[in-house]
Order: sequence, then C-alpha cells, then structure tokens
Amino acid sequence: MTPLTSATSVPALRIPRDLPPAPGVTVVDGGVEVSVYAGHAGSVELCLFDEGDFAGVTERRVALVDHAFGWWFGFVPDVGVGQRYGFRVDGEWNPEQGLRHNPNQLLMDPYARAIEGEVRFGPSVYGHEVDEKTWHGDGFAASTSDSAPDMPRSVVVDDRFDWGNDTAPAVTRSETVIYETHVRNLTMELPGVPEDLRGTYAGLAHPATIEYLTSLGITAVELLPIHSFASEPFLVQKGLANHWGYNTLGFFAPHAAYAAAKDPQGALDEFKGMVKLLHDAGLEVLLDVVYNHTAEASGTGATLSFRGLDNRAYYRLDERGRDIDVTGTGNTLDLRHPVMCRLALDSLRYWVQECHVDGFRFDLAVALGRGRTDEFDPDHPFLVGLRTDPVLSRTKLIVEPWDVGMHGWRTGQFPPPFSEWNDRFRDSVRDFWLADHRPAVPGQVAHGVQDLATRLAGSRDLFGTRDRGPTASVNFVAAHDGFTLADLTAYNEKHNEDNGEDNNDGSNGNRSWNHGVEGPTDDEQVLTLRRRSMRNLLGTLLLSSGIPMINAGDEFGRTQNGNNNPYNQDNATTWFNWDRAPWQDDLLATTQHLIAIRREHPALRQRTWAEGKEVHEDGSIDLAWYAADGSPMQDWTEPGQRTLQMLVNGAWLGHESVLVVLHGGLNEQTVSLPEAPGLSAYRLLWDSVWERPSDGDVVTAGADVTLAPLSMRAYAVTDPT
Repeated sequence: MTPLTSATSVPALRIPRDLPPAPGVTVVDGGVEVSVYAGHAGSVELCLFDEGDFAGVTERRVALVDHAFGWWFGFVPDVGVGQRYGFRVDGEWNPEQGLRHNPNQLLMDPYARAIEGEVRFGPSVYGHEVDEKTWHGDGFAASTSDSAPDMPRSVVVDDRFDWGNDTAPAVTRSETVIYETHVRNLTMELPGVPEDLRGTYAGLAHPATIEYLTSLGITAVELLPIHSFASEPFLVQKGLANHWGYNTLGFFAPHAAYAAAKDPQGALDEFKGMVKLLHDAGLEVLLDVVYNHTAEASGTGATLSFRGLDNRAYYRLDERGRDIDVTGTGNTLDLRHPVMCRLALDSLRYWVQECHVDGFRFDLAVALGRGRTDEFDPDHPFLVGLRTDPVLSRTKLIVEPWDVGMHGWRTGQFPPPFSEWNDRFRDSVRDFWLADHRPAVPGQVAHGVQDLATRLAGSRDLFGTRDRGPTASVNFVAAHDGFTLADLTAYNEKHNEDNGEDNNDGSNGNRSWNHGVEGPTDDEQVLTLRRRSMRNLLGTLLLSSGIPMINAGDEFGRTQNGNNNPYNQDNATTWFNWDRAPWQDDLLATTQHLIAIRREHPALRQRTWAEGKEVHEDGSIDLAWYAADGSPMQDWTEPGQRTLQMLVNGAWLGHESVLVVLHGGLNEQTVSLPEAPGLSAYRLLWDSVWERPSDGDVVTAGADVTLAPLSMRAYAVTDPT
C-alpha cells in the first residue's frame, strides 16, 4: 500500500508549492491545508484521531512532504470540521543546542482553534526520560514513551458564526471604566443565573449578569485569561489547580472548561455568543493575554507543543540551550523570532476579527519587548507590529509594564497608543489612605500630598512624553493579584496558607492597614473606619484622571480572607458571595454613584494634560490646587501635609467644574473652599463619610466646611441660586 502523504491528491494550482499556506489547519474544498513551523526538524507528520479516542488506538499519520523556510505543509484530503489531530516531529535531539525533537511526543498545533481534553502530567509528556540515571551532562536522553494517551487533541472547527448586526461599542478611552473579572468567579453563585450556566461564558452573558454589570456603570469587562491553559504539575500533585489561567496551552483556543457546551465547536460558539450579547448591552470585552510564556515550563518540564516543534525558535535560550526566564515560570517566549512574533500577532488578530473582542491586557509585557541582548526596547518588532497593524492598532492595548527579569520595571516607558497599569498610582493611593497610618516602623516616612496630586492628575511624570495624555494611565487600587479592596483595610499581613506554600507565596509589600485589628472583628468603630477607607480608595480611583480599573467584587467589599495570591483557589475563596450584608449594598450604591459622577462630569476624564493655564474667558485655569485654607497650594514637600483641594475646570468644555477635597489626617480639618475665577458656589456631590450616597448642600465659595478624619469630598461648581 502506498503511504499516505500530504501530497496525495493535491488539486492543481491549489497553492504554490514554494510557499506555505496559512499556519494551522484550514478547511478548504475536499480537505484541509496544513502548515506548521518546525525549522530544525527532519520530518513532520500530521496525526489524525477519531473523536473520543484519547488512547491513540485510531491514530493515522500523514507525512507533510512540502517544506520551505522552516514551514512544513500540504493538502490532506477527506479531513474536515470535527477532526481531532496533533503533530509528531522527528529530528536531532541535542538539548545543549536547544534541539528537542522526539517523534514519540504528540504535539499540539500552536494555531489550533479548539483543544479537547487535558494534559496528564505523567512521564510520557516530558519528552525526556525523567529517571535521574538518564541525565546526560546538561541534557536528558529522549523519552521512548508515547505521549499520545496523555495529551489533549487539537480540533478542527468551523469559524463561521451568525454575528447579525454586531457592532463594537467603541467606547473612547477617556470614557472607559474597566471591570477586571474572572469568568468563573463572577457567576458561580450569582442568583438568577441557572446552575448549569454558572461559571461559564454563557453565564457571563446571561441577562442577570449583564443587568448587574450595566447597572454598575462600567464600560468594559476585562477577563482573566480565557486562552486554553493547563495546571502546573506541582499543583495537581497537591490536589489543587491553576485557577487564574496564566499558563497557556493554546493562543487561539478558548478554555473549554469555561463553556457550558461540552463539545469544542460549542465552546467556541459560546464564547462568540458571549461577546455578541455583551456588545448588545454596550459593554466592551478585553482579554488578559499571556504571550510571555507557556505551560511547558523549563527545559526539564513538559513537551506539549512549542518545545517539540522548534525549541530554538519559540523560546529564549542561552548559549547552552537553557531557558532564559524573565517570567518566573521557567520559560520565556522569544518574540524576537519572526515566527513567534507572527504567531502572537496572528492570535490577536484572530480574537479581534473572528471573535470580535475589543482589546487586550498584556501580562508581563516587558518580556514581550526585550531585544536581541534581552534589554527592553520600546521599538521592539512586536510592539511596532501592534502599533502599526491596521486591525490591532485600533483596539485598546493595555500593558502590565514589568516582568521579573533584570531592569524589569518599565512603567511609563511604553510608546503610544499603549495604556499601562499604573502601579505608582496604586502605591501612592494606598500609602496616603492606609500605610501611612499603620504603627510606625524604623525608617518609615509619612507621605504628603505631592505624589498623590501627581496621580490624581494623570501621572504626567510617567506618561507625559510622546504626547500620550492621561489615558495612558490605567489607574487601580486593587487587582486580581493582591489583596481585595476590603482585605486592604482588614489585614496587615497576607494569609495564604490554603495555597499550600507555607504562606511564602504572594507579595509582602501590600501597603495595607487593618485599622487596629487583624481580620474579622465585631468592633463597630474599626468597621466604620474600614468602610470609610474603602470609600476613600474607590473615590480617589474614580475621581482621578486616567482610565479607572475596578477589581471585580470590590464594589461591594468582597473578601478573600487575607489571601493575596489565590491563583489556585477555585472555591468560595474566589467565588463572589452575592448574599450581601447591608453595608455591602451601601458600598455598591457608593460605587455606582461615583461612576455616575465620573460619567456626568467630563472635566474628570479629559484626554489631554492640564497645563495650569487660563482656558476660559472667565479667567479660570484648567487645573488648580489649593491648601486647606483655600489659598493656592505652595507647601508641596511637607510630609505632614495631609489636606489637598483639586479644582478641575469644566467650563471650557461647556460643563460643570469639579472640586475634589482630600483629608488624610486623623483629626477633623476645617477647609475653606477656594474662591476662584468663574465660580461662586459649590454643590456637594459626595462625602466619603456617607455610608450611602445622599443629596448634598450648596455652599458659597470661600465658605468653611469641616472634613472628618480620613475623608474626602467631591463638589460640583454651581450657581448659588
């Protein structure tokens, strides 16, 4: 019998034989076109499996005989939607040269649109013998075990979907309010969502969920990773799992476990349906994406896809074939290589063009921009590709501007149009409202108002170059990684014992304050102060210039019981408890009120920098700062200065101006509201002393008001009549 190859029954002129087709497996008339990069391989086979066969007994192998520029490709007849498949690659095994080809390893397609099954981290998936006796110098002997029974399957799917008249909400950056959440956490216990849809894409798109999100007032949902991912072996051995998803298996496939649908095609369609329904509600969908590393871990880890295809192309390696790790996971993807750079850009375009997502948050983005000598380069080819691509450059592009490598902190150093997570905002706001009030420690210096003012005004010290504007700053006080808002006010120390790492994981620098009692308490005085501190943090976030990001659940005081790193807690620790106490309903109402203030006052969300200049015929300036006595602020550097007034001009925009008054002292403070050109009175919009929003009084300019300890207010400039 003549062996089946990819050259069998190739229709004339289907593709030029000297150029590969699109990467991955593409359905065409009569079969599929297949293309995979394995630049150092000696041969590549496409492996076909029947549905439901995870033992590998139905495997049929098709040799890919055409190759050019490192790509192996061809046409395979009688293959279509629903086909389960993988690849096997043969070639040199020389770990010291970064070459790890092993035909005993079934490899996933990096371009697979769907993935079925989970990795079983037995010895077979490592690609090398794990017995210490087989250690050869700096490398391993190649494994002789077949990994097919322990591997997921790539699946051919139909990309067609009835989008109807789906239209992207296209919310401007200055109007954006981001809600960072997890597909499962948000709806696992949400009343109104049917049990079979909880924790799924369909649950996130359920009317009960959408009604909650829209009533909150946010404009964009940012989802923790939904790319197909795997749990690390050490977690599996402890009976735990990777819950956050920062351990990618496939950059084109939605994580199947988040779908209510049980088949691969259904999972993809469900994800698309979620996006469509969120768009119908006016909500944008942003994806947290992890192009800095994969689930294959270090060179002593598993061989699942990239490492077995072409370790030297996909990963950063040193001169001895070892992984260069600036991610803390054991490996770093090498976006200096054209093939890996293309894969990341292709993946992003896929999610925009085929799945209609509106933007991305790039995890450990400095790792994506490290150049030939591993230094950060803001003009790295990948970053240039994002900025110049006609599709991607029009989406929201948000970076986490650090990694764990040398010189990895790069906040403010990304070029436009990127926005950046602003850790300086997070730290400054926490210091002012929380950390400065903890019992003094040697060397601790109280923070005044100078740095806080810079953060309130958009962090121009970080983002003032290249004409970026305040919307380059994504402001946050809490995120998925770290204490929740409520826990920032209730714990001085992390409590991560449930993670199984002896409380050694997670950050020790939380800038939190327990207000005198660690953890839960019945002391009403402590609880009252904690609630006010939560309101102060939310108020500062939502009244500052930049793009605010709310950590989901913080709007009603969700707790994780002091766990600041629950990446492996898929349980009540991370699932939202919707059985809210009265104070939580009050906090939710406060958050809704603050978002509404931001929405209704364009002065709070300007796109350009304030210059401290006259901008209106009434003589008013764009941004003015005042001390407690109502005089222009002069004493910026005094650490004991704890009161500040910020007047943001809206008159030149045809809207109300807004005055924000902050008092971070432990005693009451008399404040004289500023007398300034163009204003005569103020209407109180909000006071953080209020447990629940209320109607405020109107007072004349120059009037004295009394601020409670640790409190803030927002006023709108108004007519005294």
